[in-house]
Amino acid sequence: MFTGIVTDVGEVLAVEVRAQGLRRLTIGCRYEPETIAIGASIACSGVCLTVVSTEMRGNRPAFQADAAAETLAITTVGGWAVGTRINLERALKIGDELGGHMVAGHVDGVAELEGREDLPDMARLTFRAPPELARFIAPKGSVALDGVSLTVNAVEGDRFSTLIIPHTLSVTTFGALRAGAQVNLEADVMARYAARLLDAR
Repeated sequence: MFTGIVTDVGEVLAVEVRAQGLRRLTIGCRYEPETIAIGASIACSGVCLTVVSTEMRGNRPAFQADAAAETLAITTVGGWAVGTRINLERALKIGDELGGHMVAGHVDGVAELEGREDLPDMARLTFRAPPELARFIAPKGSVALDGVSLTVNAVEGDRFSTLIIPHTLSVTTFGALRAGAQVNLEADVMARYAARLLDAR
């Protein structure tokens, strides 16, 4: 589990096709290799990936993780190349501060940034969600976009907007997002359960 509070912005250093539908990613980060356990989970722009090895690339720490066919098909991982910058968050530990909301790292689909309005002290970003996921997004509710826990401000059909504060713009990849960018979307788990209960009724 994660909280949607990004702790580092990593960079894809290598992409290796291992087999059909499987890619091994090498991701540079600021986490010391000795602090990363093999088998640990790290949210990479919202996608929970399992660490298979760690190393130093020159003076830069890095870890490797495999992305399988399902991940490549329903997230932005399939488009990652050398140089892609990604939001990173290590798994939640008992006793950690829960500053965002409960995030599983199980991406539901991909949303597209339709518009960006830079305001004096923040930015308003408007996204279009896949129609089948729009029902899980509500005003004042939570959503994880590229692994960042955000509060939804307004919803209109399959479009929704959120306000990004300067701190978030500076410590995540959101500062560089422009119209047309695609982001991994994970709906709030409570919204999914509520919808499932309504469907069952």
